[in-house]
Amino acid sequence: MRIVLAEDSTLLREGLVRLLAEEGHEVLAAVDNPVELVAAVADSQPDVVVTDIRMPPTNTNEGLRAALEIRERWPAVGVLVLSQYVENRYAAELITSETGQVGYLLKDRVVQVEEFLDALQRIASGGVAFDPEVVRRLLSRTKQTDPLATLSPREREVLQLMAEGLTNAAIAERLHFSQSAAEKHVNSIFDKLGLTGTKGTSRRVLAVVRYLST
Repeated sequence: MRIVLAEDSTLLREGLVRLLAEEGHEVLAAVDNPVELVAAVADSQPDVVVTDIRMPPTNTNEGLRAALEIRERWPAVGVLVLSQYVENRYAAELITSETGQVGYLLKDRVVQVEEFLDALQRIASGGVAFDPEVVRRLLSRTKQTDPLATLSPREREVLQLMAEGLTNAAIAERLHFSQSAAEKHVNSIFDKLGLTGTKGTSRRVLAVVRYLST
């Protein structure tokens, strides 16, 4: 996998470069600001960009704005955003992208190497990868509103895993039931949320999370 990395913390940036290289990935550029990030993507057209949300000069949302620009200009490039905290507005803005190949992970998740690498692979393959805590925050924000109130506890659990980017097979494995049972739960969720016309794993996840984040 060909990766461009943007992180203003020298320690974390160098650690990620080393980790990715050890896993056989090619880090095309490792930068510390959004201007160099966009320039590196323009020059190299990587498979995936990994970027912090907060970078100089204001350390607010420069990384996110760069990520959204990259998604608009180079839609084939996947984007994985890292953040120290769950920032609902930024998460919703990224999650409601029209296409897949996006992810939002908390930085704490990076130390769980297998989860981080799995997220990268999922995004590079056209899927999505959202931190479970991010999904929980977005779900809880609309917990008291319809139509989520119509979902059963099991359907809510399945919905959370869908929003994390898991396939029906992965949901079945995680929750210890058959794939056909997972498909029934997913279809029921779509019916209750009025999303019966949505097709495609990544599209369905984005549609559900978009609905929840409005």
